[in-house]
Amino acid sequence: MNEQDLQYFKDKLEAELADLTKQFSAMGRQLNEAGDWIVTPQPIDQETPEFDEIADTIEEFEGDIAVLNVLEKRYTEVQNALERIEAGTYGTCQVSGEPIERERLEANPAATTAIAHKETDE
Repeated sequence: MNEQDLQYFKDKLEAELADLTKQFSAMGRQLNEAGDWIVTPQPIDQETPEFDEIADTIEEFEGDIAVLNVLEKRYTEVQNALERIEAGTYGTCQVSGEPIERERLEANPAATTAIAHKETDE
């Protein structure tokens, strides 16, 4: 992979990282410098809380936790891909050692395996 391709994928990955950070911020707050996030529940009317409102808030909070877990996994995958760019190993299948197909990297710039080994990457 040439330098222009590496820069192209690095830009894509950095843009995705920024988007993920924006999504995290909309759901909660960052706990520490390591990048751990926590979901912030929506406030409940303390004066006259209704059962339905409380139940809806809890349900939304639980859903946000599930989404946060998916986002955290993707965030780690993107960070790891950026580290592989820096290490000079980006675009190489971790199973076969062969180059990862460009169309695979276009679809998932954080991919660690070629299409033939896709199941081990997921």
